[in-house]
Amino acid sequence: MPFAVVLILLVVGSILFHIFSPWTFTPLASNWSMVDFTVDITLWVTGIVFVSVNLFMAYCVIRFRHKKGEASKAKYEPENKRLESWLTGWTALGVAAMLTPGLFVWAKFVDVPEEAREIEAVGQQWHWTYRYPGEDGKFGEVDAERISADNPLGIDPEDPHGQDDVIVLSPEAHIPINQPVKFLLRSKDVLHNFTVAQFRVKMDLVPGMTTYMWLEPTVAGRYEVLCEELCGVAHYTMRGAVVVEDDASFRAWLAEQPTFAETQNRVAGNAALGAAQYAICSTCHGQQGEGMQALNAPKLSGLSGWYLRRQLLAYQNGLRGAHEDDVYGAQMVGMANMLADDAAISNVIAYIQSLPDEPAPTTIDGDIDNGARLYATSCRYCHGEDGMGNQATNAPRAAGMSDWYMARQLQNFRDGVRGSHLEDYYGMQMGFMGRMLRTDEAINDIVAYMNTLQPVVADQLTAGTTGNNE
Repeated sequence: MPFAVVLILLVVGSILFHIFSPWTFTPLASNWSMVDFTVDITLWVTGIVFVSVNLFMAYCVIRFRHKKGEASKAKYEPENKRLESWLTGWTALGVAAMLTPGLFVWAKFVDVPEEAREIEAVGQQWHWTYRYPGEDGKFGEVDAERISADNPLGIDPEDPHGQDDVIVLSPEAHIPINQPVKFLLRSKDVLHNFTVAQFRVKMDLVPGMTTYMWLEPTVAGRYEVLCEELCGVAHYTMRGAVVVEDDASFRAWLAEQPTFAETQNRVAGNAALGAAQYAICSTCHGQQGEGMQALNAPKLSGLSGWYLRRQLLAYQNGLRGAHEDDVYGAQMVGMANMLADDAAISNVIAYIQSLPDEPAPTTIDGDIDNGARLYATSCRYCHGEDGMGNQATNAPRAAGMSDWYMARQLQNFRDGVRGSHLEDYYGMQMGFMGRMLRTDEAINDIVAYMNTLQPVVADQLTAGTTGNNE
């Protein structure tokens, strides 16, 4: 009898949970209401079966339970053609009800409208980038063998169709509302999955081939892109966004993005000119870019050009230094805005990279063994076993840099002071990782371990000083 009561409570609890649960579908924002209809049918069919089977089991337990004083036994009936016919018929009907709508969805999924706008989404650990066809309406050829720091999408520089391709080396894509869009999906390393929950459709990215999916967005807004394939140890941090907006706003945004030809033809920074522009920076960061803790200015010499550029742009665009608790970041906002244009940024970066690279003095002590374990599970894959960073994973150098600054930034990531801006996708990733370090002691341990890493000074001239990876 208790078993029967448990079964009945299980059924009642499941129904109440389904009705009153706060977890449900995100609001639909595309033309794929057919997917919701298909899922609803599946829930109804499986729900009816779940309730029926469990209540029938409860009924049998109650009806045929052993009773004292009764010598009768349940009737054993090994074959019942009538019952078998009913079960077979209802099962076939339920399976057909669940599968048939999916066939109609798939038929529409593979039938892409001829007028659909094509956009390429490229996945890599743990990052999204995009490519739009240029004025000629055609994509240039790509090849994995051509992928480099200055050509991260592997576009053929000899293909004229690729010269005007619009390159978006950011996890954020824009698409026009009420117009069909076909996403061409390509992976640079492992399996990924391009998913926007509000769009209801998703598709795997398979290395070595191009897959696709299409939709017509119906509601303007910013929607989070997720990778719903287990693509590595930090798979959950692979976030991005799709912004749905009116056609005029979309075209204005697209016009601001560089073409492939522009990314390849940018003029390298002039260190001589950068020296004069760096003069104001040297007041805090030092004449040799060595940094000064007393002025809360970290070491700059030895940092990769692509990372320096990204941080300067983050200050200029409000991604850093806007949080009320980021006092020192707020100071950098005004300084970064003194660099009037891209050329000025390139010049300063060129000068910083000409400075001698001496390891910063160590100021933090901790449990190095524990720090080594923490570094192995949360940092090594991106920042490298030697701590020299990796442009492909958007990870800056950690070895030989200002340890007090790294500790402060880990605290800021953990506490949401840094990485909380909607468009700071790399800061957001570090926020996830920073929250793994729950205490200041853990942060000190991992920074103390980083202090043991020997910087490779010869690696000072890192690709990307022209900003092509931004």
